[in-house]
Amino acid sequence: MEIPLWEIVNVDYQTLVQNKIWKIMNDTNAQKILLVLICVSLFWKMIRYMCGLLRQEKEPVTVLVTGAAGQIGYALVAMIARGAMLGPNQPVILHMLDIEQAEEALKGVKMELMDAALPLLRGIVASTDVAEACKGVNIAVMLGGFPRKEGMERKDVMSKNVSIYKAQASALEKHAAADCKVLVVANPANTNALILKEFAPSIPDKNITCLTRLDHNRALAQIAERTQVHVSEVKNVIIWGNHSSTQYPDVNHATVQDKPVREAVSDNEWLNNEFISTVQQRGAAIIKARKLSSALSAASSACDHVRDWVLGTPKGSWVSMGVYSDGSYDIQPGLIYSFPVTCEKGEWTIVQGLEIDAFSRDKMDKTAQELIEEKELAKSCLN
Repeated sequence: MEIPLWEIVNVDYQTLVQNKIWKIMNDTNAQKILLVLICVSLFWKMIRYMCGLLRQEKEPVTVLVTGAAGQIGYALVAMIARGAMLGPNQPVILHMLDIEQAEEALKGVKMELMDAALPLLRGIVASTDVAEACKGVNIAVMLGGFPRKEGMERKDVMSKNVSIYKAQASALEKHAAADCKVLVVANPANTNALILKEFAPSIPDKNITCLTRLDHNRALAQIAERTQVHVSEVKNVIIWGNHSSTQYPDVNHATVQDKPVREAVSDNEWLNNEFISTVQQRGAAIIKARKLSSALSAASSACDHVRDWVLGTPKGSWVSMGVYSDGSYDIQPGLIYSFPVTCEKGEWTIVQGLEIDAFSRDKMDKTAQELIEEKELAKSCLN
């Protein structure tokens, strides 16, 4: 039987190609090239796999905001939902609590959050029930408190806040996540945090803090303005003590563009007097100017506080946080006192070994004394 010409040609071509491939495969350089191509292919697959892992969504963090219908709360919840508190890749579930009189306003805040269509926001609970609001929360930002009104005595205000924080602490104790971190903002912030600690004993001491980051940021801003640099170039100011007019803004260890602040400012009279009083009285100045208390800056500072606490402070820098005193710098243990701290892996540590001069010692002791008096007042209200 005669074989068609095209089949003969096809067979010869296939044989030729196979022989050529075999010859190439036996060539050392070709083998190396093939090996490199295989490695590149595997490496590319590994990169795609790793990128896929990075794209996997984190578990949402549940954040409680009390007093959420108020001025600070209105500013804060949007910042949290946009990632300003926990980072741009961390989904959140917001729990918002307020009093019954603010229930309609709270509903309005919830509607606005929904309408904003925020990608990180995975859920919203808006409630006037403290138990419902505290259920499963990982981070609690306590904005709600009773403000001092004209004609009220300090003890009257303290009595109101003792009642509020006793109830909220009990709810956190029963319903919050075991590792819940608490930031108290409502004044008197240090003592409110102390009350909360008393009635939520299962929450570790190191997980209850109060906000002095607002004062810290105010101090940074004043130094930046005075030296005409960007605020990011001012580092390591300290707020010692109470979040009140007795607080001590300390620049003795701070720098401007890596130069000591006292050298950069070159005006000790201003630093020891006007600078301190400006930071201490900044809240009152804002009320006088806008007829309302600080809201935007307080919300932003609360985000800064929690973000650095959870994600860590930059290397070589510290921040100010109201934390449970362990006796560092001869401050009475058991007070919630503002110290310089660094943060890493969700834990804060008081910066140790800073030199304290006589001027600073006096200021630090005076603000500590005010906190001791507030603690005694709170105890009398409890009794």
